[in-house]
Amino acid sequence: MGAGRVFAYGAAAGLIGDLLLGDPRRGHPVAAFGRAAAAVERVLWRDHRGWGALHAGVCAGGAVALGAVAERAVRSSPVASVALTAAATWAVVGGTSLAREARAIGRALEAGDVEAARARLPHLCGRDPQALDADGIARAVVESVAENTSDAVVGALVWGAVGGVPGLLGFRAVNTLDAMVGHKSARYRRYGWASARLDDLAGWPGARLTAVLAVPAGPDPRGAVRAWRADAAKHPSPNAGPVEASFAGALGVRLGGTLSYGGRVEHRPVLNSGGRAVVRRDVERAVRLSRRVTWLALGVCAGARLLKRGK
Repeated sequence: MGAGRVFAYGAAAGLIGDLLLGDPRRGHPVAAFGRAAAAVERVLWRDHRGWGALHAGVCAGGAVALGAVAERAVRSSPVASVALTAAATWAVVGGTSLAREARAIGRALEAGDVEAARARLPHLCGRDPQALDADGIARAVVESVAENTSDAVVGALVWGAVGGVPGLLGFRAVNTLDAMVGHKSARYRRYGWASARLDDLAGWPGARLTAVLAVPAGPDPRGAVRAWRADAAKHPSPNAGPVEASFAGALGVRLGGTLSYGGRVEHRPVLNSGGRAVVRRDVERAVRLSRRVTWLALGVCAGARLLKRGK
């Protein structure tokens, strides 16, 4: 069995596993990587970009090396190769957990329980929930679903198509490092710089593919293209901008505006200014759009891998 089929079958099985099982409550491989990365940080931390680059290289490089060793160990067995790819895909994608958390908040909002929605929001994103009303929470959820469709699913599939199991593990390692040290706090402004930049680079292709696929997957393809072209570059993130703009246009809603993170207020440009304000029912619409984008991404990435490496 060729590498193309191994990836296609394994990635499909991994996504189905994620759909059926979601993330494990205990012993998640990503959590284990996070603990290992934290241990490396305790040894290497200095308030210096070079040491942060070393941290990123050791942790991400270690994940890639582990994937390469595992892939090499099973390459003589097509069944084991598919199983390994499926396990790696299931371990690194998070589409079901994303949908589950978004829908839990959406149900609380539909029931009029804004306090329950505020309590749940930190499970999904880093916004200050007390500063948000019901519609503000709904907007935060839609934005998080859009961005994490790229970060938690499509980006991993892209790098899996490029590099197999090492690509899958490497992408999730980089994304996890950015979440751990990539933010601009006093401790990580220099040390986390390399992880943040590496995440920008790794996320670039997945973000563009997510934005592209939101066009046919959404209810308003023309709106998605229009908002992407007009507003994506206004966003401070080079990868969140195209994704959120395309989702906003596809759903016919406005995203962006005033946000609050950790007590810090940010005034971001409005994406798809001609759309309407986000309301509670848009949470479910965003989740469905994310699901459609996920399966389209699987088809695109599996097809690309088949063309690259043959059947």
